[in-house]
Amino acid sequence: MLLESQYYPEWGAPGQRPAATALPRWSVLIPFFNERDFLDGTLASLAAQDVPFELILIDNGSTDGSGAVAAATCRRLGLAFTLLVERRPGKVNALQTGVQRARTRFVATCDADTLYPVDYLRQAERLLETGAVAGGAYFVTPTATEQDHVEAAKRMARAARLFPAQCHTGGAGQVFRTDVLRRAGQFDALRWGYVLEDHEIMHRMAKFGRLAYGEGLWCAPSPRPRDRESIRWTLAERILYHATPEPARDWFFYQFLARRLAARRLSSDRIRERQFYAEPDCAVTLQKAA
Repeated sequence: MLLESQYYPEWGAPGQRPAATALPRWSVLIPFFNERDFLDGTLASLAAQDVPFELILIDNGSTDGSGAVAAATCRRLGLAFTLLVERRPGKVNALQTGVQRARTRFVATCDADTLYPVDYLRQAERLLETGAVAGGAYFVTPTATEQDHVEAAKRMARAARLFPAQCHTGGAGQVFRTDVLRRAGQFDALRWGYVLEDHEIMHRMAKFGRLAYGEGLWCAPSPRPRDRESIRWTLAERILYHATPEPARDWFFYQFLARRLAARRLSSDRIRERQFYAEPDCAVTLQKAA
């Protein structure tokens, strides 16, 4: 891991933020690999957040200049950031490096191809301040209508009522209490080095407290096509996930699912984005459509 750069525009130049500066309550982690065409929209949406945060970018060995693009975009937007380079391949390794750097009360994991509404972190904080140890956003498209939002939030709420200790959102929309995330072992490829790390981490977080999902917490991941083999679990695996009682869920992940993902070569270090065909959406902010 290499510390590439830090930049705090309020101090006029790259460098360490002085210790006397008040620390925000949020760290936003963005791991990425070859995302230069999508980073601009994501960073613009985060720059519009209505609460302060510490931005930690983790370049997972990009070959398309994504790190330089991310740094230039942050400077153009006046967005303070830390850019790290994690050369161990795989999203889990990149997330581990980001969490190790975080110093704040809360952590949000965000994707480099996702747009976030201006109140995203404020809505997330409301969930976590109710005593939850982790939470998640529902997903909609960037052009979602008000009715789309209502239906997506209702689906999330139904799933959370049926399976309160399970994951109901992807890593692009997950938020955590940092102290509990570390107590749970955080992201660690030695523990879980496969895809579906978003589900596995929520499984561990649920051992320490309640998972929360709220109708005000949402984001808009890119619907772009991907030219990679599927990273989804099979229908049978998903059914078993929902059917496995909580005391036996360690068995489900570490003995059953891990072996199946390993057999399909779906390790975190092998599954990285390669080539995309959808045009990026560079909207600066998102609002619910009327």
